[in-house]
Amino acid sequence: MTSYVLSRWDPECPVFWQAEGKGVARRNLWLSIPALTLAFAVWMVWSMVVVNLPNVGFRFTTDQLFWLAALPALSGATLRIFYSFLVPIVGGRRWTAISTATLLIPALGIGFAVQDPSTSYPVMLLLALLCGFGGGNFSSSMANISFFYPKAEKGMALGLNAGLGNLGVSIMQFLVPAVITVGLFGALGGEAQTWVKGGVTKQVWLQNAAFVWVPFILASTLASWFGMNDLANAKASFVEQAVIFKRPHNWIMCWLYIGTFGSFIGFSAAFAMLTKAQFPAVDPTAYAFLGPLVGALTRPVGGWLADKTGGARVTFWTFILMAAAVWGVMQFMPHAGNGGEFGGFLAMFVLLFALSGLGNGSTFRMIPVIFLTERMRALTTQHGEGARSVAIAEAAKESAAALGFAGAIGAYGGFFIPKSFGSSIAATGSADLALWCFIAFYLSCVAITWWCYSRRNAPMPC
Repeated sequence: MTSYVLSRWDPECPVFWQAEGKGVARRNLWLSIPALTLAFAVWMVWSMVVVNLPNVGFRFTTDQLFWLAALPALSGATLRIFYSFLVPIVGGRRWTAISTATLLIPALGIGFAVQDPSTSYPVMLLLALLCGFGGGNFSSSMANISFFYPKAEKGMALGLNAGLGNLGVSIMQFLVPAVITVGLFGALGGEAQTWVKGGVTKQVWLQNAAFVWVPFILASTLASWFGMNDLANAKASFVEQAVIFKRPHNWIMCWLYIGTFGSFIGFSAAFAMLTKAQFPAVDPTAYAFLGPLVGALTRPVGGWLADKTGGARVTFWTFILMAAAVWGVMQFMPHAGNGGEFGGFLAMFVLLFALSGLGNGSTFRMIPVIFLTERMRALTTQHGEGARSVAIAEAAKESAAALGFAGAIGAYGGFFIPKSFGSSIAATGSADLALWCFIAFYLSCVAITWWCYSRRNAPMPC
């Protein structure tokens, strides 16, 4: 085995963990986080690009722009299904480096395409789909980090990886409005475009929204390849991992994760376009980063709370408050001649993002606990340290696959939420219908969490 492949890995052994495991795990985590941050930035970059396309000469309809904002989530969610199973097959180090390098394709493609207003809509659709490479990386990244940490610390570790990774959305939404105003790369970055809106004309470099990530992607790819590790005992075939499809809790947690992460990524993709549609006088790019920033920062808090008090309890109350926050959003939106109140609208959305972050952390803490509990309960006829070690190893592989798969299914919220807003506005002239549907969905998550996990004598307390 090469020096990058660790032949022994037993994080549940306190002696091993303190002597050598903790340091290795932390190194892999802190190299994984920037790679995932860049993945989220590239995945959601269309949420900032689409609001500027009409101003630089592109003639797309509002519905076409909503499609461009929604398609990266659709392709990213689909890729996550496959990425979920690749770490035990390819190796965490190798796959992190390879998947990070693929981000160069959409980053370079978008940078060149937006410089020419005659670029066809099908080409733009293809580039939006290619941004899904960034979305797919989440499932493999979370599966990889889950192998490195003991059960008692998985919530915090996964929360940090996902939470700081999610920061890529808000970093991108904060950074893009600034970098497109300067010729960041000189002649190499292409010429400026003329930006026209409301009688105001200025020069912009919209291509920088994509090009700015290229040097960081290259650096992260090299750091992952030379600094991370593959785990020999994390190897598993697709058939071995596919056992999760027979586990009922895998499908239940997918439903709950649609409510948490699906909300986070869906609202991240839709907020700027929804603000533009509901409050035309407001510049959405000035505020779009706030919600994803708060949601990313609360995700590790959700994992920490779940470690301390139980994931199901945190998840249960999170969904109740999310339903209330959506109702609050509706109270501040324009209705029947009432122009609405943007401050309240923004505050309710920031609260919604914060709650989705908490739920992201708590649901991902629940999955490893559920699968470990199931495998330990199965030890009714087998005893001894050998049988226990096998059960722990099987639980680690199953929970890693389930984490990735739940991340894949949850990411479809990033497609359905923007499209729900677009369809609701097209059909009724208002986003209210979509918001009522979200409330109904969150209440279903409350009922499922209570019945399966959080009530007294629940079949799987976690």
